[in-house]
Amino acid sequence: MEVMPAIMRDFHELKVWGKAHRLVVSIYEVTQHFPSEERFGLTRQIRRTAVSIPSNIAEGCGRNTEPEMARFFDIASGSASELDYQILLARDLRYIDEENYKKLAYQVQEVRRMLYAFMKKVVPDR
Repeated sequence: MEVMPAIMRDFHELKVWGKAHRLVVSIYEVTQHFPSEERFGLTRQIRRTAVSIPSNIAEGCGRNTEPEMARFFDIASGSASELDYQILLARDLRYIDEENYKKLAYQVQEVRRMLYAFMKKVVPDR
């Protein structure tokens, strides 16, 4: 008989993962319109950072202990902070208009708040 990890969770069931996934889709839609010379620069960096958020949530859900899981959620939160800056830069470079910037910034902040709340729930003394 196979022993399952003590806290194994299905990341698909987490609201924060769903919001992070939708954020990635939004990022891909907006960055399609970036200048072609940014394809290997800011476009690639923003996309990679965005993908890192739900990827780390998923990886954390596969960890064996709550502190391990929280560590990956913490990494996801750091990536969200990084993305927050990158979309600000894209706005200031006029690659993202103000309306799309506000929508993306709201999504990023929402994911960050949810990650923080989840980490506090899982590891209260963090």
